[in-house]
Amino acid sequence: MAEKITDEEMWEIIGYIKVSAIRMKILKSLKDSFLMPSEIARMTGYRTTQISNSLRDLKERKLVQCLNEDAKKGRIYQNTELGLMILKVLDSD
Repeated sequence: MAEKITDEEMWEIIGYIKVSAIRMKILKSLKDSFLMPSEIARMTGYRTTQISNSLRDLKERKLVQCLNEDAKKGRIYQNTELGLMILKVLDSD
């Protein structure tokens, strides 16, 4: 179940996503799938290090989650319910 957030928190998160094209592309890349940073990099045209740094930031805000956290290589990410909810709002504007 998605975390309960206030309208103010939701708009703060939306602003955080909209200000960065890379964050938006990562969320959209993960919309219907689970991917490794290298796969997201190939899909978006950004460097893997940029993707990894942005994934870390998105994870801290509970918008994405790593499904195999202990893996040194081949980490798999997907959107959280909160990330999907925010993406739905962004897709509707």
